Amino acid sequence: MTETVASTRKPFVAGAFYPAAAAELRASVAHYMGAANEAAQAGAPVPVPKAIIAPHAGYVYSGPIAASAYARILPAADRIRRVVLLGPSHRVGFRGVALPTVARFETALGPIELDTDAFAMVQGLPGVQFRDDAHAAEHSLEVHLPFLQTVLPSFKLVPIVVGDATPNEVAAVLDALWGGPETLIVISSDLSHYHDYATAQNIDTATTRAIEALAVDGISEQGACGRRPIRGLLEVARRRGLKARAIDVRNSGDTAGNKDRVVGYGSYVFEETTAPAPRASTLDATARALLHQVARDVVRKGASGALSGEPTVSLGRPMPILDTVRASFVTLNKGSLLRGCIGSLEARFPLVQDVARNAYKSAFADPRFPRVTADEVEGLEIKLSILSAPSPMSFGSEADLIAQLQPGVDGLILSDGGQRGTFLPSVWEQIPAAPDFFRRLKNKAGLPPDHWSPTVKVWRYSTESF
Repeated sequence: MTETVASTRKPFVAGAFYPAAAAELRASVAHYMGAANEAAQAGAPVPVPKAIIAPHAGYVYSGPIAASAYARILPAADRIRRVVLLGPSHRVGFRGVALPTVARFETALGPIELDTDAFAMVQGLPGVQFRDDAHAAEHSLEVHLPFLQTVLPSFKLVPIVVGDATPNEVAAVLDALWGGPETLIVISSDLSHYHDYATAQNIDTATTRAIEALAVDGISEQGACGRRPIRGLLEVARRRGLKARAIDVRNSGDTAGNKDRVVGYGSYVFEETTAPAPRASTLDATARALLHQVARDVVRKGASGALSGEPTVSLGRPMPILDTVRASFVTLNKGSLLRGCIGSLEARFPLVQDVARNAYKSAFADPRFPRVTADEVEGLEIKLSILSAPSPMSFGSEADLIAQLQPGVDGLILSDGGQRGTFLPSVWEQIPAAPDFFRRLKNKAGLPPDHWSPTVKVWRYSTESF
C-alpha cells in the first residue's frame, strides 16, 4: 500500500451542488432530513439497513430522495463507526476501483478521517488501486459527505471511486469490508439521464424492479450511472440473503426542474435477513425405524458378500416423507469408537436411498477404517443424521462469524480456495467452544487453523439425529 500522507481532499463541488458555507449547508441538510425523518416515523418500524443506494445530484434536485435513505439510518447512528462509500467515476476513465492516498476528506462541516486500516483489507484484490486523480474532482462521493456528517456522530470513511469494474470485482471489495453492525455500505448513483418524464419513469421503474429482485444483470446501460457499484452490491446482497426495498423513486421533474429532460433519482435500502439454520423436519417413529432397518440391512448384506456395490432400495409402498429428496449422514460406532462416517452435503436422492448409499459407504468405503466384517455387524451402533437445507451465513469477519454460531445446534459447511469440509452439530459434544470448533473445521477442510480470506463461504444447517 502507498504510504498515507497527512493531506486532505478538499471539496470540489461546494457552492455548485450544495451550499459552500457551513451554516447554510447545515440548514439545507437539516431541512431535507427533517421532512424525510417525519415520513419514516409515520410508517411501520423497519430494520435498520445494512446498505443503501442514494443519489448524488445537486441537493435542490436529489436532496429529498437522498434524505429518505439516510433517515432509515438514524436509529443506528450511534453504532455505525465506518462507512464504505462507493460511487461511479464521471471524470477519469480507468479499470477497476480507486482508493485515495490522502488521510482525510473535508467539507464545510469539518474533516472526515479515512479508515486507512481498511485499505489494507482490499489491497491486492483484482482491480484495486490508489488514484487521487479519480477522487479530486469526483462529485458522486462528495455530495454524500454532509448527509453522513449530519446523521452520524462519529465515523471513519472508506471512499471508493468505481471505474470500469466487474460485479465480481466490486463484490470482492464489499465482502472484504462488509463488517458487522458498525459498518454501513453506501452506493451513490442517479438513475436515468435526460429523457422526457414518461420515458424516465419507465426506465427507472425497470431499474427499481431489478434492484428489488437483486438481478445483477437487470441494470441497463441507461438505467443508472452507478450501475457498476450497484451490480457489485446486488451480487453480495444476493449471496448474503439481503432484501432490497425502494424507499423513494422520483426525478428532477418532481423536485426542481421541468419535465422535458429529466434525471431519475432513487433511494433503496438493503436489510439483512440472515436467520438461524432451518430446522430439519421431524420424522415419525415409523419412518425412523424403517431408515434404521434399511441402514442395518445394507451393512449386514455388504459384510456377508450378498451386496457388492451401492444398494438400490424399494420400500414396496409409498412413503412420501422417505421419498423426499434429502441429505443424510450415517455414523457407525463400535462401543465408544468411531467405525465409519460418510454423508451427503447436497440433497440429490430420495432420503431412503441416500441413507442406504451412505450406510454402505460408511461400512465399506470410509478410507480411515478397514471394511466392516460380518462378526461386527450386530454390535454396531448406527446413528442417522438427516440434514436441513444449508443456509448461507452473512458475516464481515471471522470474529463476526464465530459470534453468530449456536453451539450444539449448528452444523457448518466451510468452503474456500477449492477446499471444503463440514462438521455435524454432534461435533459440538467434543468441541464445545465456538472458536475451537471453527478452527478445527478449517483443519478438516485442509486449511491452516489461522486461515482467513475474503472468499471464505460458510453455510449452516441443523440435523435430526437418532
